[in-house]
Amino acid sequence: MVTQLRPDAVRAAGLDPMPPVPGFRAGVIAAAPIILGYFPIAVVFGVEASRIGLGVIEATMLSLLIFAGAAQFLALVLIASGAAPLVAAGTLIAMNLRHVLYGPALMKAAGQPKRPWAALWTWCLTDEIFAQALATFGVGQRFSERWMAGLGLGGWAAWVGGTAVGTWAGAGALAGFPALEAGLSFMLPALFLALLLSVASRTVLPAVIVAAVATVIGVVFMSATGAILAGMIAGALAGVLIR
Repeated sequence: MVTQLRPDAVRAAGLDPMPPVPGFRAGVIAAAPIILGYFPIAVVFGVEASRIGLGVIEATMLSLLIFAGAAQFLALVLIASGAAPLVAAGTLIAMNLRHVLYGPALMKAAGQPKRPWAALWTWCLTDEIFAQALATFGVGQRFSERWMAGLGLGGWAAWVGGTAVGTWAGAGALAGFPALEAGLSFMLPALFLALLLSVASRTVLPAVIVAAVATVIGVVFMSATGAILAGMIAGALAGVLIR
């Protein structure tokens, strides 16, 4: 006679080889560090948008449709300088080309994604959300499109909400706190760096070094956008060769 253990008893004994699939709520909870970072930075963006004359609806639509922190701050500069629409659009597209690589990088974990869910979570892929997903799957969590959707939508909602609050507060909201404004502006790269370091290991260190060197060279001899693309391409090629 063979005795069968209940599933909860098997998991309690640490014998279950397949961890549970995380859902949407778990994704939103995992987005907490990103939400805490995005909201204040988005408030700064909203304040800056109001300074160049954008209203709450206009600034919020930028965050709804673009959802890319650095690109949105650049968009404000382009709008304020009176850049031609095609020039502005081309500049922002070039700056965000790196996002095209994020989806394929997660496809190995995703397997065969369902189209509605994939359209949702790939839309929400930013530097920080990608880094958080990569770090989480790197420690053994099973891929879940609902979890990815919760992670992405949590960050997206925080960014859009912060933009609306900052624009509503107006151009003078941070005028008396220059140090605070400068600190908040640094939170986005600091957040991404912290998430990136969580997946750092000796095996990827050479690729990171190559990417950093290529980026520095790009900054010296090209534009910031060109430096970002050069660093991404060099790092990706180095990663392929190392493997």
